[in-house]
Amino acid sequence: MSTAPTAPTVKENPSFEILYWVGCAAAYDRRAQRVARALVKLLQHAKVNFAILGTEEKCTGDSARRLGDEFLFQELATANIGTLAKYNVKRIVAHCPHCVNALLRDYSQFGGSYEVLHHTQLLAQLIQEGRLPAAAGGGGVNGPVTYHDPCYLARVNGVHEQPREVLQAALGPQGEVREMGRCRGKTFCCGAGGGRMWFEEDPKKRVSTERAKEALATGAQTVATGCPFCLTMMTDGTAAHGGETRVADLAELLCEKLGL
Repeated sequence: MSTAPTAPTVKENPSFEILYWVGCAAAYDRRAQRVARALVKLLQHAKVNFAILGTEEKCTGDSARRLGDEFLFQELATANIGTLAKYNVKRIVAHCPHCVNALLRDYSQFGGSYEVLHHTQLLAQLIQEGRLPAAAGGGGVNGPVTYHDPCYLARVNGVHEQPREVLQAALGPQGEVREMGRCRGKTFCCGAGGGRMWFEEDPKKRVSTERAKEALATGAQTVATGCPFCLTMMTDGTAAHGGETRVADLAELLCEKLGL
């Protein structure tokens, strides 16, 4: 993924059908920006008519609400709902489960009603429609892979199968997926949800290292996930165990497989 794709804004593409909610992580974190670039490449390859808000997008306020700052959350939510109404947004895709949950569940409490998809749900749909041919391209992943279910995706919103469909497409028919004992609806937290991303933890009792231990125990050479929070925590967790296991978002793996 050497070239940086350009995503059109809502002003540049006013006839967009789906809004890509980039989120704070991809706006500020260089590692998460690679996920955003991969997703944009996939959407463009599948000829999805999408756009982004650009500088008009604010934080969803998810972490503020989970940490108890309801005033800040409602301030952000009200502003975002107004912006979404301005552009008549009906469908939204986000690669962050925290953004998905806020836009889908929290915003509906304040009059913001949208169809909100996690990026793996949309990618799985595009694969099923043949718009992202799973068998095409080179790249791919070496060795077995394990998938870490993000809490806000699997436990809170019940999305289990579509991420695995995307993973299988990225691996090809010969790819090996090794499930952790705690997965799907009973997944174990990476340690960042609910505002814990900014907590100081006892280094000997970090949730991320415990979850990473479960992932490494499968013998997988790659840990796949679908959340920027999980991406950071699982990367730190596996590094703490001294391994060289790769941690990547599903969009990145699929992008590589398709040679984009």
